[in-house]
Amino acid sequence: MPRRPVRRLAAAPAIALLLAGCGDSGVEQRWADYHRALEQALDTAPIVRSSPTNIGKLPRRRDRLFDIEDTREGILDVYALRECRIVSLVAGRNNQLGRVAPPSQQWLYERKLWQRLSGCWNTPVPDGLADDDRQRLRRLTLTKTRQLPYVSWNALFDSEEWEKSFARASHAIDFSQANIAPDLAALDYLTAMVRHQFSREWVPDSGRLEQQLKTLRSRPLTAQTLRTLMLAAQRLDEATAALRQAPSGHCLPSRQPPALDATRKKAGQWLSAVNALFESLPVTPPPAMKSYRRRWLSLDNPKAPWASFQAALSEHHAERLRFQPCPDE
Repeated sequence: MPRRPVRRLAAAPAIALLLAGCGDSGVEQRWADYHRALEQALDTAPIVRSSPTNIGKLPRRRDRLFDIEDTREGILDVYALRECRIVSLVAGRNNQLGRVAPPSQQWLYERKLWQRLSGCWNTPVPDGLADDDRQRLRRLTLTKTRQLPYVSWNALFDSEEWEKSFARASHAIDFSQANIAPDLAALDYLTAMVRHQFSREWVPDSGRLEQQLKTLRSRPLTAQTLRTLMLAAQRLDEATAALRQAPSGHCLPSRQPPALDATRKKAGQWLSAVNALFESLPVTPPPAMKSYRRRWLSLDNPKAPWASFQAALSEHHAERLRFQPCPDE
């Protein structure tokens, strides 16, 4: 039996209050305004809205990182390779501050160590070493060459910036107002560091690296992007359901869903940049991270937030075409 109009009207404020308590009220309010415009045009009951589910929990630290065996050499053995300029570098890494350095600084250390070892191996220095020392230099160079991509992975995905970027206690954002250019530049710099990790000429800037990481720490943009896409898909599906139930004799106002062009452009840019960082790393991700990326960050998985948003938007636009625009618009 049809619900009584009085009950419908009484329920609407309660739903609005519930939704105002979660997520960004500004974004949610604009979706509520769009739904209200459709309700008035279609002369239908209030569109019932429900909160989207939360994004998936980032895999545990032990499930997203690689185990990398420590490289241990005696002081005299390292000193024998002093012409490779690694003695002070190793000493700095082994002191108290070096052992507790953040992942970004450990990454810079490992890259510089590889740079000096590999550069030294390709000079006349090995010819002047004793056999044991020459073999030690060769072994260290091969070990650090093999480990460097995994060190790069761990430095990125063990970082505070990566964890905070996926904070589940986040909310949707208005992409029409959000400036993500600094965030994209920061992510591009990290990607460039990975792509140049085996270059002995390219020198990363420690200060610039820390500044880029500071930018990424400023907001959980990946989580916000996913939440925005999921909220938009949910609200579009709800609006589409209302359109499908209405006869095509009604007209629709010109009001469109909020910030769709900006959401589509900037969310696509950000997820493309995140995936580019994944793809720049020449390692097979741990299974948990591979699954997480496929489920939440993929641009082609139909069940991921990006594709779900695109599908919801396409269906909504197709359903709107059944209706003529209102003449007073």
